[in-house]
Amino acid sequence: MTFLALDIGNTRLKWAQYASPLPDALLLAQGAEFLENIDRLSDGAWNGLSAPHCILGCVVAADAVKRRLQEQMELWDVSPQWVVSSEAEAGLRNGYDHPTRLGADRWVAMIGAYHRMLAQGAPRPMVVVMVGTAVTVEAVDASGKFLGGLILPGHGIMLRALESGTAGLHVPTGEVQEFPTNTSDALTSGGTYAIAGAVERMVQHVRQHCGAEPMCIMTGGAGWKMAPSMSLPFELVDNLIFDGLLQMAAVRFPAC
Repeated sequence: MTFLALDIGNTRLKWAQYASPLPDALLLAQGAEFLENIDRLSDGAWNGLSAPHCILGCVVAADAVKRRLQEQMELWDVSPQWVVSSEAEAGLRNGYDHPTRLGADRWVAMIGAYHRMLAQGAPRPMVVVMVGTAVTVEAVDASGKFLGGLILPGHGIMLRALESGTAGLHVPTGEVQEFPTNTSDALTSGGTYAIAGAVERMVQHVRQHCGAEPMCIMTGGAGWKMAPSMSLPFELVDNLIFDGLLQMAAVRFPAC
């Protein structure tokens, strides 16, 4: 019973088809499209793809994008389910003031990270970082309770804000340096170290609150940019959203 997982971000759609809606299921096919190109999926990447028996999607883009994607899925006789954050699911408990207002991508990524952590040994607290258009830094205790998280601008937003608000500064192609000696490197290094500093501060908070060293997991399209600049040990995971969707699908689609 094949399963289609959808991750619709602010700039791209990523999709993956699995042999079943179970953790560690065999990956059959996958792809990615910029949002402006998703109207071509039914005639392109999805043309000839075997019809999935169940579909679960995580959406942070506008509703109009979701409607466009649903039109592309009309070639299959299956209704997709869309993740809405809840008080608890797949072993994780939501500590947000208003649980349904937590971004679906944040919720799914934490579920994926939590089960990845459990598979590696005894439960421990976590810091889960997603680096994309925006950056989120989440804290989860060893029992699986989401304690809270940070949201800050990603690299691109930081640089464009500086460009639009500061005369003479332009979006650079600089490098990250310990002691930047030109404007391009100074801008790139500043954005990178701002994100790294937010992660390190959250690790301090979790360490103090939980009395244990947290496991740090990083994901997102721009996660690789941060890797060389992190002073803390962390695991870089390519498809944490898909990991979380598989965990949720195992509960939601027991008969799929």
